[in-house]
Amino acid sequence: MEQIQRASKWKTELLDWIKSFVLIGGLTAFVYVFVMAPYVVQGRSMETTLHDRERVIVNKAIFYLKDPQVGDIVIIHPDATGENWIKRVVAKAGDTVEAKDDQLYVNGKPVDEPYLTANKLKAAASGVTLTEDFGPVTVPEGHIYVMGDNRNNSMDSRAIGPVRLDHVVGRAELVYWPLGSIRLPK
Repeated sequence: MEQIQRASKWKTELLDWIKSFVLIGGLTAFVYVFVMAPYVVQGRSMETTLHDRERVIVNKAIFYLKDPQVGDIVIIHPDATGENWIKRVVAKAGDTVEAKDDQLYVNGKPVDEPYLTANKLKAAASGVTLTEDFGPVTVPEGHIYVMGDNRNNSMDSRAIGPVRLDHVVGRAELVYWPLGSIRLPK
């Protein structure tokens, strides 16, 4: 009788462990797919704000509640490629965006971009402009216009056009790696 009780207790214990692992696995998968996930920055298109190989936490849930805002750093999944890109939103649906003489304009007004200061100084020292002239481009409904902060080294809406909102994966919230560079990307 005692041996039967031990076997029954062992099976109950094992079943409890299995239930716990399934629950934890399910919750982890839910969070990863719908709430937040890690992302590795690939390339130099967002320097000096984000650097190659840095890791960020991406908030996937935020855009269920609201559309991306100008200034947000977002992960996008463009049609043309099988990879995700990280870029900054510079214009929303209905906005007209253009660049003239190394200045970005949205709806005819110059955009203050303090995150470009270091890159503009580097470009000027090399005798080039950071943002080549383009546009005007009007962003269609259901789209955003994105650009990298390292404009001379960025494949963005200037090349692929405005990005559909359903191709926006999420917003970069926190740089968590390397540990010495933990910060909010702005």
